[in-house]
Amino acid sequence: MVKAFSNFNGLEKFFLACAIIGGFFVFLKLVLQFIGGDTHTDGGGVHSDIKMDAQHVDSDVSFRLLSLHGLSAFFMMFGLVGLAFYRQSQVGVIIAIIGAVVAGMISVWVIGKLFQGAARLQSSGTLKTADAVGSTGTVYLTIPKGGTGRVSLNFQNRLREFDASEKNGAELPTGTPVRVVQVNANILVVEIIH
Repeated sequence: MVKAFSNFNGLEKFFLACAIIGGFFVFLKLVLQFIGGDTHTDGGGVHSDIKMDAQHVDSDVSFRLLSLHGLSAFFMMFGLVGLAFYRQSQVGVIIAIIGAVVAGMISVWVIGKLFQGAARLQSSGTLKTADAVGSTGTVYLTIPKGGTGRVSLNFQNRLREFDASEKNGAELPTGTPVRVVQVNANILVVEIIH
């Protein structure tokens, strides 16, 4: 293998080293993600969601760009494009370095956009019971007179069951159609739909 690269000059060896090291870390990160060994940590092991908008740039943006993803993608593309420009296209040293830096920056930008898009796909999944006011459903377990039963609601596109009481304290048998009028702690107050 050494003979294959023996006719490379110093700049070509530098580009090749950057491409190999960056590619190794990109490949390693990919393999770790598929086998579950990847941990999502920022800085000291604590996950933080950094929201970026065009009008306000947070001081932590630089740390986000200098992540393992960003650096490995930069060096891989820097090395590959620099080597291709210098060796294959036979452009000058300055053009090869400028092209390599631009390609590295573009790859960091693309990686950043991919992770930004992936971050938008996640949701907490937390249902706020207070948002149930106005929802309709049916009594699942009979609500006894002055007591608490269970209702089944289509709430935020999910079929959920909640503890519930009737607003006037009346008994509601199973299957009665109801509407939520109030939320007291985690107990819904419902009324019959006529």
